[in-house]
Amino acid sequence: MKKLAGKNVSRVIDLLNERLAFERAGVKLYDTILARMRSDRRVERMVEQMKEHREQEKEHEEWLEEQIRALGGDAHTPSEKSILVQAESQGIEHVIERDPQLPHDFHALLVAELADNAGWDLLVQLADEVGDRDAKKEFKKRLHEEEEHLLFVRKAVEQFAKEEILGEPQKMPAAP
Repeated sequence: MKKLAGKNVSRVIDLLNERLAFERAGVKLYDTILARMRSDRRVERMVEQMKEHREQEKEHEEWLEEQIRALGGDAHTPSEKSILVQAESQGIEHVIERDPQLPHDFHALLVAELADNAGWDLLVQLADEVGDRDAKKEFKKRLHEEEEHLLFVRKAVEQFAKEEILGEPQKMPAAP
């Protein structure tokens, strides 16, 4: 991370804070959706995988806080950019709060996971650009986890859509 931060430490801290804001929101989204899932038998086979994804989001949050502190930043004072990201994530949270239906929850989670993937991909690309192999490896690890989240949530959204269109119960995704 030192090589990447050596280019512009304050901007790197800002980018990490942006990711952190989204990871924090992601943990909340997963918590809300998991609570709803526990009372819906249609999705019981998905619960364990969703718990794992939630724990990975929490690990991402904690790792980012650690990286921000290591660079001399404050993980609890949002930058101007991370405030924008917080507003975006609050929009997604609002959808889930306003309309408590699992198909809608998963659609909102899909949007969050797409943004998450894009954010981690940007960090991978930047680390690669400056030749920071260690940072790239760490970012790529988390990007890979986010890609798995995205595929799982996308499959769930597809199954919910089929259920709505066909009027027949669908087999929801489960842990591989």
